[in-house]
Amino acid sequence: MGRAGLTVTGAYLLDAGLVPYAEALDLQRSLAAAVSQRAIPDTVILLEHPPVVTAGRRTDEATELHIPDGTPVDVVETDRGGKSTYHAPGQLVCYPILDLNRHGKDVKKYVRDLEEALLKTLAAFSLEGERIEGLTGVWMTKPPRKIASIGVHVSRWVTTHGYALNVDLDPAPFTEWITACGLEDAQFTTMSRELGRTVSVAEVKPAAVGTLGEVFGLTFETLPADDGAGLWSQPVHEKLAAR
Repeated sequence: MGRAGLTVTGAYLLDAGLVPYAEALDLQRSLAAAVSQRAIPDTVILLEHPPVVTAGRRTDEATELHIPDGTPVDVVETDRGGKSTYHAPGQLVCYPILDLNRHGKDVKKYVRDLEEALLKTLAAFSLEGERIEGLTGVWMTKPPRKIASIGVHVSRWVTTHGYALNVDLDPAPFTEWITACGLEDAQFTTMSRELGRTVSVAEVKPAAVGTLGEVFGLTFETLPADDGAGLWSQPVHEKLAAR
């Protein structure tokens, strides 16, 4: 059920598994084009990425990227907001493709709602995440340890990108390879580290889906991921959505 006062609407859920970042970016653009044309309802993608460093629009590569030579990781520039971050298996990545005409037409509220969904997901595992004034994402305190990052892009009120929740991966690259999120001396953590036991991405997904449905007033129909989810090429729509 959605929060009090929310109208619950139907949405698609695509659990895509392990997807290279560039392929996921193309998928998001196709879905955003379809959502913007009201050809499909709001759609949420859950996936993991092979190791990749992504640079948002505010990244200063000269100061933020210090990846050792020979490191087997791709570096990809992307159109989301924010600075640099790191993705790898063991991190739950959520890309909501939502039409904000149905969710308040308020980008700041949208980011706060993503944070709220993350806080509720952590709470389902008895973890008390927190917001920190002036920063996006979700943290464990004290001392501050970042457990989830948020970076979004909104075009014609349709969202792409989203959040990355550290479930069970080595957080060292966040500080050793990059200055993640542009934050000097920041610490990063994972759900497994905080709980003192191994937690899998598969274990976290049901809570993530449930909290997204609650916060945004969505009820999900799962799309099959093995056949491209019935998506079709929409080059004209994609060009419009990219503007």
